[in-house]
Amino acid sequence: MPRAALQPTLDALPRRKVWRPGAAALLVGDTAGWVAGLTAATWARFEFEFATAELTRAVSAGLVAALLHVAISWAVRRHGGRNPVGSMQEAQALATTAACTGLAMLLADITLAQHPVPASSPLVGSAIALLCMLAIRWAYRRHNDRALRPDARSATPVLLFGIGSAGRGLLRAMLSDPRGRYLPVGLLDDDPKKRHLRVDGVPVLGRRSEIAAAVRQTNASTLILSVANADAALIRELRALTLATGAEFKVLPPVRELVDQRISVADVRSPNIMDLLGRRQVVTDLATKDEGLRGLRVLVTGAGGSIGSELCRQVMKANPGELMMLDRDESALHNLQLSLTGRALLDGPELILADLRDDEGIRRIIRERRPDVIFHAAALKHLPLLEQYPGEAVQTNVWGTLSVLDACRDVGRFVNISTDKAADPVSVLGYSKRITERLTADAASRFPGTFLSVRFGNVLSSRGSVVTAFQHQIESGQPLTVTHPEVTRYLMTVQEAVHLVLHAAEIGRDGEALVLDMGEPVRIANLARQMAEQAGSDVPIVYTGLRPGEKLHESLFGAGEIDIRTLHPMVSHVAVPPLDHMELSGLDPYDDPAKIVAQLARLCAHPVAPSGGSSVQVPFSR
Repeated sequence: MPRAALQPTLDALPRRKVWRPGAAALLVGDTAGWVAGLTAATWARFEFEFATAELTRAVSAGLVAALLHVAISWAVRRHGGRNPVGSMQEAQALATTAACTGLAMLLADITLAQHPVPASSPLVGSAIALLCMLAIRWAYRRHNDRALRPDARSATPVLLFGIGSAGRGLLRAMLSDPRGRYLPVGLLDDDPKKRHLRVDGVPVLGRRSEIAAAVRQTNASTLILSVANADAALIRELRALTLATGAEFKVLPPVRELVDQRISVADVRSPNIMDLLGRRQVVTDLATKDEGLRGLRVLVTGAGGSIGSELCRQVMKANPGELMMLDRDESALHNLQLSLTGRALLDGPELILADLRDDEGIRRIIRERRPDVIFHAAALKHLPLLEQYPGEAVQTNVWGTLSVLDACRDVGRFVNISTDKAADPVSVLGYSKRITERLTADAASRFPGTFLSVRFGNVLSSRGSVVTAFQHQIESGQPLTVTHPEVTRYLMTVQEAVHLVLHAAEIGRDGEALVLDMGEPVRIANLARQMAEQAGSDVPIVYTGLRPGEKLHESLFGAGEIDIRTLHPMVSHVAVPPLDHMELSGLDPYDDPAKIVAQLARLCAHPVAPSGGSSVQVPFSR
């Protein structure tokens, strides 16, 4: 049953009350501690035999010590402030105050002609009094800590694997939320030095090989990997061991993915495919300025697509002066507006229904709406279809981009979305996107604004991506189709792709292409296998063979391109040779497909521009 449905029942359960001792209660306790301490010390000095007069003097000395303790405490708090009750800081302050009180009592005792108590009593008594005061606060702390723990009747019993800094932070977060959904019942760690350790009262039960025994012993229903930067091999192994016991498996994200670098229970999630493949996002390594787009007019073409829609979401967070979303797919615009605002009346000026193939219409829109920044994400992207219909790539990817570029004479910044297939292209998609990079570089040489391209790999979970295809095949019980056992691709999340685009809009220079360091390429067969295992499916993998225009391994850089990272260690700046737009005059989208492909390949064949790109940094705004 969902937790929301259980909430009325949970609210009706009795809650343990948190005890909050007042100043009067602490004063009584501390006074009793001092009386007991000096009385016990004096009694011990007289070998547990003393008269009523000696007992009276010891009790009186205890009361005087309590008053002196209060005075010293008041002076300390006056200058240093008050510490939380039961905290380590308060224990240190109590020890200092008790020592000062004991020394003051000793000096007073030895200066009097007749010693009220033996000279050893103030020192021994202060130690006993300190123990009594700390015991009172320990009892308070223990009671309240237990009251703050999740209720065992409603919380899910969990095991935590890993008790480093992230694990301890998560453990503390779980144990301090009385309405939390997780109750830690055991810890696991491979470090032999942590064997039989107890952390905040929760015992360490063993290492990874003892997961099954720990689950049986505690009846835990979930194991959480609380190692914030665990590698993929560890995640896969622990996941397999946990699922074999019938328990759920969850993970913490890498610390750099957390919003404020602090661990909370809300960060716990199921492992995603990137966790299992071992590739961590790097978007948070790319710092962007919050003020970069503030107040500017921003146009996103292809706004209804996977990249375009995420771009619109991120741009909206930057508080632009105006966000214009252009697409030829009315249903995509409807879904986009619904996701952004929760309503889709389709009656606002922010939505622009237009086709890149309408050259005059695109020019009129840009002339009338006067955007400061354009993110050009509109394109046809399915490689096999474009191999069959190269004329479509010419009309949309090439001529459509040229229409936008020619209308951008007064635009401050233009960012063209490209692909790694534009590096040493062998497909129609790669040819067309390489041509758009070169056309963008040509516009950089003709117009005063900044014109650049961004090149990245396959985007996970975008429409038509391999992940989306695999998910559909798994859900329908069909075999997973992979072109070749050794085929690899660079993969990135849509958030990474968009973050790179926004970063490019800040640091990119005229005419260049920015390339994100996406780590090692991923074997698609491994991706298929991991997705099937994660879904608990035993569907087979079928190898269909490479299709026309497909590479076995993609490249991020073409022949002669130099990897230069001048502004950020994760971003490469590649110079792009311009292509005169007049050279497109020979393209005929209705010609024989083979001739169109040959013409596209010829337009891509050009000497590589000198490395380094433009050395002039153009301001972001106009």
